[in-house]
Amino acid sequence: MSSRGKSIKSCFLGVFFTAASLFLLTACHGSQEQNVFEPPEEFDTSENYEITFWAKNDTNKTHTAIYEQAIEDFQELYPNITVNLRLYTDYGKIYNDVITNISTNTTPNVCVTYPDHIATYLTGSNLVVPLDDLFTDEQYGLGGSEVRFDAPSLEEIIPKFLEECRIDGHYYALPYMRSTEACYINKTYVEALGYTLPETLTWDFIWEVSEAAMAQDEEGNFLINGQKVMIPFIYKSTDNMMIQMLKQLGAGYSTDSGEILLFNDTTKELLYTIAEHGATRAFSTFKISSYPANFLNAGQCIFAIDSTAGATWMGTDAPLSDISEDKIVEFETVVMPIPQFDADNPQMISQGPSVCIFNKEDSQEVLASWLFVQYLLTNDVQIAYSQTEGYVPVTTKAQESAEYQDYLARSGEDNSTYYEVKLQAAKLLLDNVDNTFVTPVFNGSASLRDAAGQLIENTVKSVRRNQTVDEDYMESLFQEVISLYRLDQMDTQGTGSGGKTDLGPLPRTSVILLCALAGAWVCILAYLMVQAVRKKRNAG
Repeated sequence: MSSRGKSIKSCFLGVFFTAASLFLLTACHGSQEQNVFEPPEEFDTSENYEITFWAKNDTNKTHTAIYEQAIEDFQELYPNITVNLRLYTDYGKIYNDVITNISTNTTPNVCVTYPDHIATYLTGSNLVVPLDDLFTDEQYGLGGSEVRFDAPSLEEIIPKFLEECRIDGHYYALPYMRSTEACYINKTYVEALGYTLPETLTWDFIWEVSEAAMAQDEEGNFLINGQKVMIPFIYKSTDNMMIQMLKQLGAGYSTDSGEILLFNDTTKELLYTIAEHGATRAFSTFKISSYPANFLNAGQCIFAIDSTAGATWMGTDAPLSDISEDKIVEFETVVMPIPQFDADNPQMISQGPSVCIFNKEDSQEVLASWLFVQYLLTNDVQIAYSQTEGYVPVTTKAQESAEYQDYLARSGEDNSTYYEVKLQAAKLLLDNVDNTFVTPVFNGSASLRDAAGQLIENTVKSVRRNQTVDEDYMESLFQEVISLYRLDQMDTQGTGSGGKTDLGPLPRTSVILLCALAGAWVCILAYLMVQAVRKKRNAG
């Protein structure tokens, strides 16, 4: 080979190995290395900034008014920041739109969301802003010296609620509102059946009373209500139902590292019990029957489990009841924590929206977003929003304020702001913060949550179709749900059933280097082919 040929070959090989080395250095990436943000030293008030805010209002006009008022008040403090509000009726739609907009770099600046969703967003390169440094920034951090309003300090955010926003050792959100689940009970019917509500609600008690309520007369009317319809026990969110049952029994669901433990023997036993009561139609779900509140208010349900944030829909005098007045039945409503297996060690889920910030090229724009997020935690916004439903504020600053304490003390004064059932629900969470828990958050945890609920939904549907629920059924159900939600491909640690690691999309630099690597291979192969042809010709 000529010296020129050797030089060309060396050049190609150099390109190849350089590209390969750089690829190895950059392609092995994780979410934590991607997500960095350096706060600017000062906020530039000479420039104008426009930020988008995506939020959920549940078709509640009061929520809309609160958001609009918060934006107006914030913009008076920061005239150079314009906040554009976009409202959704469902958190899932926000999640889907964010995912869709990632590819076009049109994500919002600020988004009301859930940690499970944020974990998926974090697979994008430098997409969500880590807030650790912003929390403690002396000038613009929580309660910082240059913040133009009375923001809460880091110490004034309820630790349990704040910890829910921590993913892989970093904070990627601030809690906005918090709720838990509650059991809304028709006490009148419970006592008419000959039962007395216990101090702590148990699963055994609910199942027993629910079956007792299924008694009918010869014409098919239920004895308890004289109607053709009675579903004693309806659960709104079956994912929460399964998760909380497993937690109460100390059984597996998932690990902090993302290992899937849901499909275990305890889960099977729970499903057998649920199947038993689903077969008698004493138990049903929102997806099968509809909103628990509608049946409760019509005297067609005794135990309706839903979020404490749904309290304004529950009860004879519910201000947001969805059924016509002539269908509403008079009864006494009692709000209790969800049923327990161990009355001495109650466990209930903590849930509710959080707020995250998406990274942008201009750090000043990100800082403007951060200031607005802080404003959402001020007492004016926190207390106003919590008064609309059974949410509770996420700061001690708001919870301990004279205004909020006065609100709690006026329970029952009217059937709107001071609706008794709504305030019972809020107090339930305030009294049980230490008994709440959250599920591990990782890329795919939202799918695992959906799978937990799907196990219950499928089981109840099956027994309604007179299918046999036995060991063979359970094995088939588990495999069906695993496949449906691709849980066998989701393991983030490479230790579970899938053994695959999803590090998210590659950064642009890695993509460029991969292309360079492919190009180098093409050039090398082309060169070798030319040399082979020349050698053959020379030999001829």
